[in-house]
This record gives sequence, structure tokens and C-alpha cells, in this order.
Amino acid sequence: MRLLDVSFQSPAKNVAFDEVLLTGAEEGKAGEVLRFWESPVPFVVLGVAQQYRREVFVERCRDDNVQIVRRCSAGGCVYQAPGCLNYTLVLERARHTQLDTIRSSYCFILGRMAEAIRTHGLPVRHNGISDLALRGKKVSGNAQKRRRNYILHHGTLLYAMDLDAIGRYVREPEDRPRYRGDRSHAGFVRNLSLTADKLRAAVCAAFEVEGATVEPQEAELEAAKLLTHEKYTDRDWTFRR
Repeated sequence: MRLLDVSFQSPAKNVAFDEVLLTGAEEGKAGEVLRFWESPVPFVVLGVAQQYRREVFVERCRDDNVQIVRRCSAGGCVYQAPGCLNYTLVLERARHTQLDTIRSSYCFILGRMAEAIRTHGLPVRHNGISDLALRGKKVSGNAQKRRRNYILHHGTLLYAMDLDAIGRYVREPEDRPRYRGDRSHAGFVRNLSLTADKLRAAVCAAFEVEGATVEPQEAELEAAKLLTHEKYTDRDWTFRR
């Protein structure tokens, strides 16, 4: 499995690069990947099927110059900012029978994630369908896009983010996991008391990834540039519903 640590200044390009990694694997140009990235600027990212006005305070984002991006995967709306480490997995379905269904794939991936973080003394557990929680508070949200041969699984790991900002830009969701109850964003999320480097090490251990990071392929960077321009900065894509 390739190990990448690649962040871009552009929110749209960070999101586009995940799709490029999945497409490259599906087309046989590359294989399994673990990527880390962290946005240097705040932005809001919508799930592929979400209605933006139900999920985002659009005017506040505009006033504060917080970009809105739509990703290719399902799941809920996420606020991104420094202090939120993102991890991206592109996994081959034939190599992991646990990836056959959505539920079993989340159990497989998030079970490994929780176990690895617990080795650092934090009793993290898989909660809801696609969350990791620490003592009942969410520390990681996750989403997937599934193709015939590979899946894209990406998630957040909160460690030093300004949590109060979430409620300024992201509306309270209509669809809530049972363990959330009626808690607001501020009462539902928390940061992990681990550094980004320790979180990277935990994720690598969870998926038995060893060795140094490598540079992305030049073709991948070019594809990300093109996809950012043609799709992820296109208002017809971002605000399509």
C-alpha cells in the first residue's frame, strides 16, 4: 500500500485528489493507498447527495470567505479546518471480504482504527454507522464511495480544531445517529488528546502500512488539477441541489 502525505492549499483540490486516487486504482493505474492531508484553511464539504441550503449557513460562509465544496462520497456535511487530520484509504475489494457490504466495511475499517487509537490510552469505539467516539463524543466522521473493484473510504480525526466554528457554518443535521440524541454540534464533538503525528502512526499501524511516504505520481497531480477545474470548482456541481 502506498503511503502519501499530500495536502493542497485549495479545498477543492484536496477533495478532488481523493477521487483521483480511487479512479486510478479502478482503472488499474495504481493500487491501494493511504493518504493523509490537512487543510490549511477552513471550508465546508457536502456529501454528494445533500441539499446545500439544508446543511450550510451559506451567507455566513460567504461573509467569512469559507469555501463550500461537494465531495464524491456519501455521508454528512463536514467542517474542515486546521486541527482536523484527514485520512483516505483506497482498498481493493477482492483482498478484503469485509468490504462486501457498507456496514461490514465500516465495522472492519473503524474497528481497526479504534483498536489502534486505544493503544494510546484513549477508549475510542466505533459508534453509529460511520463514527468514532470517545466517551460518547464524536472524534471522527467517515464516508465512502464504492466502485466495482475498489472503495474509497475517507474520514476525519479531530485533534486541535476550533470546535465552536462548526455551529457557525454547519446547520444542525436532520438525520442523527441514535447516540447523539438532541445534542448540538458543540455538545457532540471533541478533540483527541493526541498529536497529528501520533494519529498518523496509529492509522498506519491499523492497516499495517510501513515505510516512508512517497510522492504522488505526476499523472495524479495533473488529473487532480484538471478535475478541480472541471468539477470541484464548478458551481453547477457544488450547488447542484
